Amino acid sequence: MKRKKKNRRFTLIILLIFVVSIIFPFVSDYVGTGNDETISFKVENGATTAQIAEMLKESSVINYPLFFRIMSKFSGYDGKYMVGNFSLKESMGYNEIFKKLSSLPDSVGAKTVTIPEGYEFRQIADLLYEEGLIDRDRFFNVAQNYDFEFSFLKDIEKRENRLEGYLFPDTYIFDSQSTEESILKTMLARFDEIVTPNLRNRASELGMTLDDIITLASVIEREAQGDIDRDKVSSVFHNRLKSKTYPYLESCATVQYILKERKPVLSVADTEIDSPYNTYKYPGLPKGPIASPGEKAILSALYPADTNYLFFVLDSSGVHRFASTYEEHLKNAKR
Repeated sequence: MKRKKKNRRFTLIILLIFVVSIIFPFVSDYVGTGNDETISFKVENGATTAQIAEMLKESSVINYPLFFRIMSKFSGYDGKYMVGNFSLKESMGYNEIFKKLSSLPDSVGAKTVTIPEGYEFRQIADLLYEEGLIDRDRFFNVAQNYDFEFSFLKDIEKRENRLEGYLFPDTYIFDSQSTEESILKTMLARFDEIVTPNLRNRASELGMTLDDIITLASVIEREAQGDIDRDKVSSVFHNRLKSKTYPYLESCATVQYILKERKPVLSVADTEIDSPYNTYKYPGLPKGPIASPGEKAILSALYPADTNYLFFVLDSSGVHRFASTYEEHLKNAKR
């Protein structure tokens, strides 16, 4: 009996040693145990967390890239890493690395640029030009013709401003080494990160392409009054896309996109412009996105409110009024 207990204890000790021997290297890597030698580390434009992890291993800052990626996601740092040059040490733990790479880089001439939700491609170009980061003509040319290796771009038909809607609105840091290509890649990479495979699968469940969803989300972004009614605006457009009686989205924002001017009130002549972006003249979605939608607008396009609404109007107090019938809509329009 005593021998059995000794054998069991011995087995447990061996098992414990085995588990510790497996876990210890990961714990050691996480807390940081290297030397204090300073290493110059550069995060390139468009670099993903996986690519950063591999570069950190090559620089001897970490040993386990996959573990780093898991802890980065778990700690909420994915998508927050900045572009530029950083001074790191082999002795740094993961938390120190996360904080360092998500803070302002050591790069000379680094600029923080915020792209607002609902900005059109031309407005993004203007903003970057004003910051002295791009040549405007080259930016347009690269956006239209460069072969970006992102799968979500492959199914987009050829059209003017093909990246419209896909330059994700967010805060970025670019430096003097940034090029038109690298800036565009960074913004596209952010889109690729935000619009996950699950969201793309949801689009398929709705019988829509990703481009359909981004197009619809861009209209929602421009029409909705923030969080308060975004999902209901989405429901109106979804209901119209299914309606035989009211198949026209009749979105003022799509006409404003054609005009390249955000007129507060459209004329009858404006609504009769012959363009595939004119949702007063052509049923269904416009030819493509009309702005860069944020994450909430994209989610609203994918998950609309469950309503019978077919109309909405902005009343005199700046509140959207929704209606299921035209008669009710006319009453709302008088408020």
